[in-house]
Amino acid sequence: MTPQSGILMLPEEKREILFVTLDKSASSFSPSTRYRDYAISPTLFHWETQSAASVSRPSGRRYLESPKNGWSFFLFVRSDPDAPYAFLGPVALEAASGDRPIGITWRLEYAMAGALFDRFATLAQG
Repeated sequence: MTPQSGILMLPEEKREILFVTLDKSASSFSPSTRYRDYAISPTLFHWETQSAASVSRPSGRRYLESPKNGWSFFLFVRSDPDAPYAFLGPVALEAASGDRPIGITWRLEYAMAGALFDRFATLAQG
């Protein structure tokens, strides 16, 4: 399976892997894919869904109804398209707002290292 739109969904296992690139200034990112993703704290991460995901569609409900629906999510983050991904581990829904895209605050199961937090939080302006 090849991830598209920054996610790799494994429906049989009810798992989804989120691939996030923070610096979206590269030409490979169109204005419609420049989501606001950034570290809020060592244990909280703000992520925006794909613009097609809506609170009224299965694509958005999957996030909003977790963990009651059995889905689990795993976060991989990199600073720019040339950097390797850092696996930040499993995440759980903390809060959500908006629609198309939905702004989600994930709570990391394990706090990210200070150096990663410093790097990932400085890109908050996206």
